[in-house]
Amino acid sequence: MLVVDAHTHVFAPEICRDRAAYVARDPWFEHLYTNPRAALVTAEDLIASMDAAGIDRSIIAGFPWRDPALCRMHNDYMAEAATTYPDRLSWLATVVPSAPDAADEAARCFALGAVGIGELNADAQGFDFREPEPLAALVDACLQHDRPVMFHVSEPVGHVYPGKGTATPEKFVHFLAAYPDLRVVAAHWGGGLPFYELMPEVASIARNVAYDSAALTYLYRFEVFRAVLDIVGPERVLMASDYPVLRQDRFLRRVRDANLREEEVGPVLGGNAIRVYNLPGGDAR
Repeated sequence: MLVVDAHTHVFAPEICRDRAAYVARDPWFEHLYTNPRAALVTAEDLIASMDAAGIDRSIIAGFPWRDPALCRMHNDYMAEAATTYPDRLSWLATVVPSAPDAADEAARCFALGAVGIGELNADAQGFDFREPEPLAALVDACLQHDRPVMFHVSEPVGHVYPGKGTATPEKFVHFLAAYPDLRVVAAHWGGGLPFYELMPEVASIARNVAYDSAALTYLYRFEVFRAVLDIVGPERVLMASDYPVLRQDRFLRRVRDANLREEEVGPVLGGNAIRVYNLPGGDAR
């Protein structure tokens, strides 16, 4: 069984070394990373973490920069990292989804091997799920290349935390309704969207959505796995740590103890990510 962490973040060494320069260039990066205790890691740091945790492959994302030039720089780093570690890393391209060059940058990245787009963030990048038209060109590029998009989605209730934002399910469903054929990954359990799938109309709108478990321990109890699996089924849940926000080794151990049924373990720990992102698959362990 191949174990896949479906949501991690890496940064180029120059960003890790000169955090202050990038804090000055992007308000959302400032919001999340002014604190020097907020971890920034390179691809090599991630590989070491994977080795320690027993994770075969990770999907790496960059950062939802508001400047397309920073997106392009980050994409180039991730493309190089995935080329260096082809058996361990797959990557998602970051774009400003409403920018004029979003579709072109997506296509460039797909040609370089990106398995999708993400993690896009409405608050960080200045778009609104309730006004989906500016994202049409990017969506078309993803549909043409058969690639999914991963979005940050947050809870409308509960505690406030850095990066939570306001991209909540009641906004997100407007985007899903506008682009029903697009494959979507809703990060952070979709901000609670799977619970609304008990409503038939929401289940219909969200039929092409998979949910990842990124940053779970900051948001929910681990019983969320059993609850969501029972609502949406075992084929739509992706194990995802949000490393370096959470340690991969501890997170994987807790997922294995999260009352998954035997037939759910393989899909959740890797099979679903392989299918959703069209990754190389196999019995690595």
